Amino acid sequence: MPSFLKKFFPSVYRKQQANESTNLYCKYDSETLTMFTSSLYLAALLSSLVASRVTRQFGRKLSMFFGGILFLAGALLNGFAQAIWMLIVGRLLLGFGIGFANQSVPLYLSEMAPYRFRGALNIGFQLSITVGILIANVLNYFFNKIHGGWGWRLSLGGAMVPALIITVGSMILPDTPNSIIERGRHEEAREELRKVRGVNDVEEEFNDLVAASEASRQVEHPWKNLLQKKYRPHLTMAVLIPFFQQFTGINVIMFYAPVLFNTIGFGSDASLMSAVITGIVNVVATMVSIYGVDKWGRRFLFLEGGVQMLICQAVVAACIGAKFGIDGNPGELPKWYAIVVVLFICIYVAGFAWSWGPLGWLVPSEIFPLEIRSAAQSVNVSVNMLFTFLVAQVFLNMLCHLKFGLFLFFAFFVLVMSFFVYFFLPETKGIPIEEMGRVWKTHWFWSRYVGEDDFVPGGNVEMHKGSNATKNV
Repeated sequence: MPSFLKKFFPSVYRKQQANESTNLYCKYDSETLTMFTSSLYLAALLSSLVASRVTRQFGRKLSMFFGGILFLAGALLNGFAQAIWMLIVGRLLLGFGIGFANQSVPLYLSEMAPYRFRGALNIGFQLSITVGILIANVLNYFFNKIHGGWGWRLSLGGAMVPALIITVGSMILPDTPNSIIERGRHEEAREELRKVRGVNDVEEEFNDLVAASEASRQVEHPWKNLLQKKYRPHLTMAVLIPFFQQFTGINVIMFYAPVLFNTIGFGSDASLMSAVITGIVNVVATMVSIYGVDKWGRRFLFLEGGVQMLICQAVVAACIGAKFGIDGNPGELPKWYAIVVVLFICIYVAGFAWSWGPLGWLVPSEIFPLEIRSAAQSVNVSVNMLFTFLVAQVFLNMLCHLKFGLFLFFAFFVLVMSFFVYFFLPETKGIPIEEMGRVWKTHWFWSRYVGEDDFVPGGNVEMHKGSNATKNV
């Protein structure tokens, strides 16, 4: 919003208004603006590491509660900001909140869901994110029209609403049976499991959870354990899936959709409107994923989405390259041109929203055995935030230097990640979370790291030699 830029980022505002550089690729290239956007991800990265311990020792609920409180403080500070430091500090607090929420919510959903619906329910997490993006885009569009130029305060302060929902919600929700067992309260956990499943006979699942917890208790150092040979496939997925998710280029499209559309030649109003359109596409496509993930499987969605994104990135690069050339001065842009670019960006967003978007969170959260689950989920969130930070930090700079080649840069990664999924990711559809070990034992590549005795069905654990714990088969 011009009034926001004028107050906090005057150099960007002057560039935008005076049109002193006809090179539209470099219009928003400002270190402070980028630092404001991406400081959130750095904070989320740091707090997800602390959140791992809180989630494991005090339960998923408390972690969500902390997330809500930190988010609330950040939103208040941003809404009332008078100087750039208030914006950055507020943004850091929001990031700390996100670190806690991203650590606990996917785990909570995976542990609470019956395995037949685990995929669909876990994608509810991603659906909520996409609905949130859409609502934010719609509100920004209207707040931008407020006379007096203070609409941005409502945009930033409005984050208090979801912060209050998660804070109050975390106080009302029950904790997961896995988490209650981990803290030694078995009877309470059995009762909770009955309530969650809606049936009285939960002994088999309960015994599985207890067996998994017994083994996880014998694991002194989950972080060190992650480096063991048998966890090689889990660690690989915890690092590469979030890495690839960020290098689809989606955050660039979603964050900077208004900036991007503005650069392509839309007015600031029209560019916010285009962001609303991509937001709607995002929500609808995520619903497709909820419908199909437990039906068609994870691999099919990953591969189909990859091909779709690859084609769209090539087309968008060609369109922007043809019009803007190397010097970033397009002259007059015809309407059909803008429509074509938005159309292909929408098809690209749809491809992401039913593949790498939701599955980038779902697959890691369902493959980790309990004994390393908190630590591995922390690695997953940290890698995600680290690369979100890096991509956000260098994007405007890369747009300025790589020009339309930026889309080809991300297209290359989409190609690599599709090959990775095809060869290295086993299908996890319909497999109970406690029995996930078997997918690695039968895989052509990972079976060389995972031995027959490693993940015992009915506990997904390896009992230590000399331990008198019984194997629950």
